[in-house]
Amino acid sequence: MTEDDLPAAEPTLSWDVGTAYEFFVSLFVIHEPESYDLRPSWAAKIRSRIPTTERTFLEETLDFIHFPLAWLYSLPQPKNAITVLYALQQIPPVQRGRVIFDLDAGNRPESKYLLDIAERRSWNKNDLATLYPILQTYGHKPDEQSLIKFLNWWVRPEDFGNLLLSSLQAYYQAFFEQEEKRVGPVLELGMEHAKQLAGLLSIPNLMAELSQGVRFTEELGKELIIVPTYWMTPLVSLEKINNEKKMFLWGARPSTMSAIPGELVPDGLLISLKALADPTRLKILWYLNQEELTPSELSRRLNLRAPTMTHHLKELRLAGLVNLTFHGQEKLYRARLEALDVMQGDLKGFLKNMAGNGAP
Repeated sequence: MTEDDLPAAEPTLSWDVGTAYEFFVSLFVIHEPESYDLRPSWAAKIRSRIPTTERTFLEETLDFIHFPLAWLYSLPQPKNAITVLYALQQIPPVQRGRVIFDLDAGNRPESKYLLDIAERRSWNKNDLATLYPILQTYGHKPDEQSLIKFLNWWVRPEDFGNLLLSSLQAYYQAFFEQEEKRVGPVLELGMEHAKQLAGLLSIPNLMAELSQGVRFTEELGKELIIVPTYWMTPLVSLEKINNEKKMFLWGARPSTMSAIPGELVPDGLLISLKALADPTRLKILWYLNQEELTPSELSRRLNLRAPTMTHHLKELRLAGLVNLTFHGQEKLYRARLEALDVMQGDLKGFLKNMAGNGAP
């Protein structure tokens, strides 16, 4: 690739790596395992190790908590879970919710309403009516009763802050203390791989390569921070840190490695095989191999309801079998056939390794 191929105003690249990010990513994953095609029974077992009070707090608040990316980025090295817990301890309990929600940055439409409710220490029907549609359009899909449970915690800032810290401490002891040792080296290797690719690819192509086919058409700002994650694989997140910086989190877990500790069958292989073992998804891939299409266009061609098409495209995306381009609110999909070659290699490698090690 020559300089003429590069976009005129690419952002400056910077890098950050640490299990502090994974601490929060993994917490979200075990509370929404279906979104990552993981076994709900395994995730429920992990959650059951957390004491009842803290477990209830997490279950009733986590839907409304975002990754505190700006705060995590500001933490000193070593950027790990202990650093997170120590930093939270230094913040007065009444302020901890503001930090985790990154409310003072004002990047999210619900920020001013949550700040006002915390200041009043009460909420009313008008607050509920205002916040509910904002959260629905912003990507959350909680019902009204879930929002009420969250607000009943939020109006007690001291209790919220104390339980937030104790819940994260409990999660660390129940699962992440050991998990951190397993995933830390994978994140470091993923970062080194990304840096090597950055010397060969433009930033849009780098993001597409790391994310297994996701492209963004929005402005990336003056600086783009690249952060590897383990549990997010193969999904990605592009978030605004401030007016000049955005952060790109991508899944660095190898396709030959299982997300769940101790599992013999790699998740990437299993998810790919499951995604292909469906006639409707095979038809979708056929259409997407001909041209780039939106979900609504695919729905019309296959005579499927929108929620059904969303489900199938999600499964194909989790398997890395489709490219996805974001044009504002519009999503465009295209078949990613190179994933079939990866799946074939992973399957052969798995069968050979199992034969060499003896049958399970």
